[in-house]
Amino acid sequence: MSFFDKLKSGLKKTKENFMGKIDAVLASFGKVDEELFESLEDVLISSDFGVPTTEKIMDSLRQRVKADRVTDSEVVKSYLKEEIAKLLEGDSAKGLDLDATPVVITVIGVNGVGKTTSIGKMANLYKNAGKKVLLAAGDTFRAAAIDQLVIWAERADVDIVKQKEGSDPSSVLFDACQAAKARNVDVLICDTAGRLHNKKNLMDELAKMARVVDKEMPHARKEVLLVLDSTTGQNAVNQAKAFKDVANITGIILTKLDGTSKGGIIVSICSDLGIPVRLVGVGEGIDDLQTFNAKDYVKALFE
Repeated sequence: MSFFDKLKSGLKKTKENFMGKIDAVLASFGKVDEELFESLEDVLISSDFGVPTTEKIMDSLRQRVKADRVTDSEVVKSYLKEEIAKLLEGDSAKGLDLDATPVVITVIGVNGVGKTTSIGKMANLYKNAGKKVLLAAGDTFRAAAIDQLVIWAERADVDIVKQKEGSDPSSVLFDACQAAKARNVDVLICDTAGRLHNKKNLMDELAKMARVVDKEMPHARKEVLLVLDSTTGQNAVNQAKAFKDVANITGIILTKLDGTSKGGIIVSICSDLGIPVRLVGVGEGIDDLQTFNAKDYVKALFE
């Protein structure tokens, strides 16, 4: 099964919910008027597009429909598709570049969003792209986090650098950088503790880790990827805003897209926060995390 087919299957709940409501609204109105726009607006908000993003889409849609004197609801639907696609264009919708190596990827996110799992799947993705991958068990705070990452390293058949629970994460990362240089590693992926309730500690820890990478691997590209659970809806956007305050996030990994019927969260993140969605997870298998493609997303949603 191609990843587009997986994406289409993963977005099935969203498509049935979102497009079902859109089609019902368009079918129930005899004419294109303000009442129709308000009903479409309600559908977008209830599908996790968020208020600011919904307003952007609807303002543009209203202007185009009025300027072109549209009377056919099918044309309104195609315009809506184009407006959503527009918000996903450009830098905010670039998937992960698997060829730009060497790279050090720091993965952040609260506990329970699928952070460790995403690291394992990302390691598998890079390995299948022919890259040499090393994992660093930087979440030394949570019990079992190291053991969990060891299992994923074995599943993806990649090496891992770890220390005992309670160790300094920067010390783990230092060891990992040394190992990465010695073994000519293309991709170093580092786990971190999922603590957001203490922003000051987290900010200090991430800054310290960044200094280690800058010093030990100055020529490597740096990525800081935030893992969000799409089933938590607008709460995920709020988490992203909070993490944005403590870290220089370069991209989002959006997990459990197959578990939500409100897939508008991707559009909300790209539009509201201007942070690119790099990877999306649409299943529990090791191959079910893939680089995000905006065109495929819109196509899977509307077709």
